[in-house]
Amino acid sequence: MPFVTAGDPDLAFTADVLRELASRGCPLCELGIPYSDPIADGPVIQASYTRALDRHVKLAGIFETIGRLTREIHMPVVSMVSYAIIFRHGPQAYIRDARAAGFAGAIVPDLPLDESEELAEICRGEDFSLIQLVTPTTPRERAVRIARSSSGFLYYVSVAGITGERRELPPELLDNVAWLKTQTDLPICIGFGISRPEHVHSIAPVADGVIVGSAFVRRLVEADCRPRSEVLREIGDFAEVLLAALDG
Repeated sequence: MPFVTAGDPDLAFTADVLRELASRGCPLCELGIPYSDPIADGPVIQASYTRALDRHVKLAGIFETIGRLTREIHMPVVSMVSYAIIFRHGPQAYIRDARAAGFAGAIVPDLPLDESEELAEICRGEDFSLIQLVTPTTPRERAVRIARSSSGFLYYVSVAGITGERRELPPELLDNVAWLKTQTDLPICIGFGISRPEHVHSIAPVADGVIVGSAFVRRLVEADCRPRSEVLREIGDFAEVLLAALDG
């Protein structure tokens, strides 16, 4: 389940990336909505947001681009979006407009569980997934409550901290996710820090999916100085390697 960021380097290229990922068999794509003060993103994704905002990428343009694209591809797309953006747009309006554009759900990393019921109710009414996060420091009782209030899939954060490529994943990760799978029927996808096939292979026994962010975004940056066709091919090849590690 790769992650790309809108506007990196522009919306047309973002659409090309999504087409490439869909053609390589990715089951879902998470699209980051640029925001000036992201809560959990590391330097690679933060820089991509800054480039997008500098190029005046707007929410309306993202909705328009995805609205055209989702008529062409069968891969679901969900947004990673700050609640500040949803609040400013209006929760009901955001979910309605995102769904009309073809988004299947939203990940809202800065919306606490205790303040999420209103948005969760709107999402239920619109048949729109609200994907919530469980972290390594989440108490187990709270993790169960998060799972019960989520829909679509559950996002398990592999490490405490921000997004970004890492050499190793925590040794307790598999046990934590295995326990969580006994508490929910939702698919559990693991993100943060995953950037190598060996990472994916190591968590495949407990993961229903993996979310790879910075490793993809870092490759997208090269489209500013290399032929885009080459960058797209390399992104597609990288996605296939990760998918093979998950299937294996």
